[in-house]
Amino acid sequence: MFERFTKDARAVVVQAQEEARALRHDRVGAGHLLLALTSVEGTASRALTVHLPGFDGLRARVRTEIDGLDPDALASIGIDLTAVREATEAAFGEGALDGRRPKRGHLRFTPEAKKALELSLRVALKNGHRFISDGHILLALLMLTKSAPVRALSSSGADLDALAATTLGEITTEAA
Repeated sequence: MFERFTKDARAVVVQAQEEARALRHDRVGAGHLLLALTSVEGTASRALTVHLPGFDGLRARVRTEIDGLDPDALASIGIDLTAVREATEAAFGEGALDGRRPKRGHLRFTPEAKKALELSLRVALKNGHRFISDGHILLALLMLTKSAPVRALSSSGADLDALAATTLGEITTEAA
C-alpha cells in the first residue's frame, strides 16, 4: 500500500510520528495524522485552509480530543487548562504535562490510525486513482465519524461535507 503514497502522503505519515513524539505519546493516532495534515503543504492543508482559515484553535482541539482532558469542566472549577499547559510547556517543553518521556525510534500506529490509512487506499480505488495523496488521508479521517479528528474539526466549526467535497475536487484536479 505505501508504494502508492505520494511524496506528500509519505510526509504526512512521517510528520504524524513527529507530532506524537512532540506530545510524548507512545503511539501514532488519528489525531496525530490530522495535525500532520495541517503541517504538510499539500491538498489537505489547502482544503483545510479554505474551511478553517489559519486552522484557528484546531491544534488545541485535537490535543484536547487526544488527551481526553475537558477544558470546560476544568474551567468550571477555576482551572484554565490552556494557561496551565502553556506555562508547563514553556518551562519543560511540549508535552511535559503528560509526564512521559519522548519515545525514540519507530512508533506504532493505533488501530484507528491504521484504519484511516487503510481507508485512504479504499477512497483512492473508489475514485479510480492509482495513488494515495494526503487528500485521500483526510477523506479517510472524515469517514471515521467518532474519531478525535472529526470531533476536533466539528468543534472548530468546519462543514465536514464541504471539506470532503473540496478535498475530492482538489484530488480529482491533480489526477487529471
